[in-house]
Amino acid sequence: MEFSSKLLEKAVNEMSQLPGIGKRTALRLILHLLKQPAEQTQFLSNALTTMREEIKFCSSCHNISDEAVCEICKNTSRNHKIICVVEDVRDVMAIENTNQYKGIYHVLGGKISPIDGIGPSQLNINSLVNKVKLGHIDEIIFALSSTMEGDTTNFYIFKQIKDFDLKTSTIARGIAVGDELEYADEVTLGRSIVNRIPFENSLKNI
Repeated sequence: MEFSSKLLEKAVNEMSQLPGIGKRTALRLILHLLKQPAEQTQFLSNALTTMREEIKFCSSCHNISDEAVCEICKNTSRNHKIICVVEDVRDVMAIENTNQYKGIYHVLGGKISPIDGIGPSQLNINSLVNKVKLGHIDEIIFALSSTMEGDTTNFYIFKQIKDFDLKTSTIARGIAVGDELEYADEVTLGRSIVNRIPFENSLKNI
């Protein structure tokens, strides 16, 4: 792709680093920004810079937050005895959109994937186990995607907490095997949360 401006080329190259954004899409977005009033681009730039510099991760659940503890964890009307374990913040958003879950979350930050060099120590697993050890948790819901990596991660965590007095469950397989939670429709995902099954039952399918 030939560019008449080095500045344009640099902007397109940076934009194309985003997931799902190729060079042609990046060029279309950059040209769109050039047509907008200068202050509009400044608003976008300031919003991105402020987000990057000031955004935090909840000290309790590792969800993205504006403060040290996220709004969900601070909400006294939520059931703090039930923890839904998810891969990343997009899954929290997806489940929240169903309006079917009233517990709290624990964001792992990924899934165990030896082929990608991701082991248990790279994920937020120890902090979850520590919560269980305190004895205030009644149920852990495994809500990772139905993939080999997701099932491996679920089983690893299950082995760490199986000797504690709490219920472990997994979302019902209304979610197709291999699907990511963020792409599931809200009705299906909501039903999967409500109709969750004991985790031990899911081991028969592994």
